[in-house]
Amino acid sequence: MGDSWKDGILLKVVNVIVYIVFLGSNVYSVAGPEDIYRSGKETYFTPAPWAFGIWTIIHLLLLGYIIYQFFPAGKRTIIDGISWRFPLLAVLTAVYVNVWVRQHYIVAFIFSLLVSSTVSHIYYIVKKYHAGENLNDELWIHLPFSLYHGFTTVLVVLTAFEAFGVNAYTHRPGIWTKVFVFLGLFFLESTSVAYAFSSAEGDIAASIAIAWSLFAIFEHQRSTFIHWSALAFAILSLFSIVKSLYGYFVLKRRSGGILHDEERAPLIGGN
Repeated sequence: MGDSWKDGILLKVVNVIVYIVFLGSNVYSVAGPEDIYRSGKETYFTPAPWAFGIWTIIHLLLLGYIIYQFFPAGKRTIIDGISWRFPLLAVLTAVYVNVWVRQHYIVAFIFSLLVSSTVSHIYYIVKKYHAGENLNDELWIHLPFSLYHGFTTVLVVLTAFEAFGVNAYTHRPGIWTKVFVFLGLFFLESTSVAYAFSSAEGDIAASIAIAWSLFAIFEHQRSTFIHWSALAFAILSLFSIVKSLYGYFVLKRRSGGILHDEERAPLIGGN
């Protein structure tokens, strides 16, 4: 007997509610980035406002996640695997965004770590125990959480500079500011490389989230050292994307990683 859409109905309803109430509240914060993202503390790590447009992509993909949970294939990963971690992530993200918008940066930094920890746990579960078996798995589960994981890594570093760094409007970048910015950029680029080599095909989406942010930092910063350092690390991060693309389109095919029709048949039948 196949799974019914009513199985795990309590969690499914909670997922819908937190998506609308908590993640939906973030739409206000990302709908007008020209106002909100230009009104915060200006640091020497601040990216151009368009960097935060990635939130919109994540939220749209998670709408597919909410719908997909009502199908048997989606239920197995979303309800049985990720479980109550998604509502927790939604609540923590909403709190982070709201305290960040109100410029309580130390509190925001604490919540950025909590968000990062929670999405890292979800990311691990999805990658370790729920490999994508069809296009829906890849599009509505793996893709949003890869972007989420990569972008929250950027947000942790950015919020740390906002909480503890100098204001770029009132202070010139000293030697220590440049050192810490360089280390922050290096950390992001190294993380992008780690995504690329996390598996044979790598993680394209997570690497793109970081490269996107590095290019936004390059575009926004006017300090010569920081400006060109960000560009250098952004270009290096692109190699991670190229490596991941190579692994996906070449190595996966060579190793037979692309599912054949007979391998997909049970899933289609189950639906």
